[in-house]
Amino acid sequence: MSNGNDIILLGGGGHCKSVIDAAESVGYNILGILDKPELVGTRILNYEIIGTDDDIPHYADKAQFVITVGQIKSPAIRQKLAQLVERAGGRFATVIASDAYVSKYAHIGEGTVVLHKAMVNADAHIGRHCIINTMANIEHDVKIGDFCHISTGAMVNGGCIIEDETFVGSGAVLHQCAQISKSTIVPAGTIVRKNA
Repeated sequence: MSNGNDIILLGGGGHCKSVIDAAESVGYNILGILDKPELVGTRILNYEIIGTDDDIPHYADKAQFVITVGQIKSPAIRQKLAQLVERAGGRFATVIASDAYVSKYAHIGEGTVVLHKAMVNADAHIGRHCIINTMANIEHDVKIGDFCHISTGAMVNGGCIIEDETFVGSGAVLHQCAQISKSTIVPAGTIVRKNA
C-alpha cells in the first residue's frame, strides 16, 4: 500500500520535468515514470522510466498518479490516461509547488498541478487534472473546469469562467468576468475583454 507520499508520473518530456521539480519541493516520493515502451530504462532528470501505461494497474495500490503529459491543443491524451487510472482503481495526487500561493479559501481538484510562483486567490475553483503553469495568476471567484491548461504568466482576473478542456496561452490576459467556452484555445499574449 502507498504511504500517501508515493507518486507515479504518467508521461515524460518537458512538462514532466516541471512537475518533478514541483513535486520534489513539497516532499513527494517519485517512484518512477510510465511512458512509451521504447523509452523504458531511460531517465528523466533523476527518475527512471519504469514501465508503460499497461503497468498502471500494477501501481494502483502502491502510489498515487500524476499525469505529466503536457497539454497545448487537445487534452485527449491526458483524458485517456485519467480513464486508465480510474479503471484500475487508482487515485490522483494534487501537486502544489512550495512557492506557489493557493488561498485556503480556494478549491483545487484532484490531479491538478500548480507550478512555481503561480497564484490562486480566494474562492477560486479549479477542476480536475488542470495545469496551472509557472507564474499564472488565478484571481478571486474564478471558475476553471476540468482538463484546462492555464499557461505561463497568464492572468485570469476575478470572476472569469473557463469551461472544460480549454488552453490559455502564455501571457494571455482575461478581463474580469470573461467567459471562455469549452475546448477553446486562447493564443499566447491574447487580451480577452468579453467572451470567447
